[in-house]
Amino acid sequence: MRELPGNLSQHRVHAAHVDSVVHGSVCYSPLKSLWFNGMACAAIAGGCATFTWEALIVFLASTAAVLLLGHSLGSHRKLIHDSFQCPRWLEYTLVYLGVQVGLAGPLGLLRQHELRDYAQRLPDCHDYLRHGRAFPLDAWWQLNCELRLAHPPALRLEARIADDRFYRFLERTWMAQQLPVAGALYLLGGWSFVFWGLCARVTACILGHWLIGYLAHNRGHMNFEVRGAAVQGRNIRFASLLTMGECWHNNHHAFPGSARLGLYPGEWDPGWWVLSALRGAGLIWSVRLPHDLPARDELVSLHPPGAFGRMRRA
Repeated sequence: MRELPGNLSQHRVHAAHVDSVVHGSVCYSPLKSLWFNGMACAAIAGGCATFTWEALIVFLASTAAVLLLGHSLGSHRKLIHDSFQCPRWLEYTLVYLGVQVGLAGPLGLLRQHELRDYAQRLPDCHDYLRHGRAFPLDAWWQLNCELRLAHPPALRLEARIADDRFYRFLERTWMAQQLPVAGALYLLGGWSFVFWGLCARVTACILGHWLIGYLAHNRGHMNFEVRGAAVQGRNIRFASLLTMGECWHNNHHAFPGSARLGLYPGEWDPGWWVLSALRGAGLIWSVRLPHDLPARDELVSLHPPGAFGRMRRA
């Protein structure tokens, strides 16, 4: 039985031994598969039958909004990593928009992220958690299946999140939260707006989340290495605007608590641009950046000083 790395002692996930995230089986998940494939079929069939340029604009605008404000700022940088502080009403608004991405409820998404993050920091983990299989098989797994570990590790969520009534409500009803949006879209533009502003949006978000996740663990350049980790994050430069800055995944593996993901000149980070504007307006504070985080002995820079210019500090 191998020892767990000491740097994981404060993680939300805790395993009895390192093999806890190695052994398990990938099983078909009917609800997960039906959700994605149902949305995809409706988007393709309904979207083609009702296409208008206005509906396309609704798709682009709504997808950008939920990815930027919801997934990147609300779900990831705030709820999961707590990399900045803000009024509770703003936190709830951002996390609610994150639910509109269609991946999961806020607590379910947090649990999925934390297990994957924990597993990837260990010396070895299941291929499902590391996007370690061929492209087609990984697509099938991630979009239609779930991993059932033989001895799943424990997850400890802080009471502020686990006992929050609003988050628990969203967790129970996250799929149904698309219905109010569907009604509003129908009133604004009929079925065309529904197919494009909801079905196509959810399909693009889920598919894009998997695709970037696959690439960010298999392709792309690295600024840092986390020694001893089962998998390294990769930076996907071409996707900076499409992902609202979430593509700088190697930087994120190095500094997971940082509110800024694009750390060097040329690493565009729309999420950080919005956070900077909100900080200037006094709506967020206590923003954490790489130099605010504890030092990590296992983290090594792969470039000599000055290779990318100085890392930005503000």
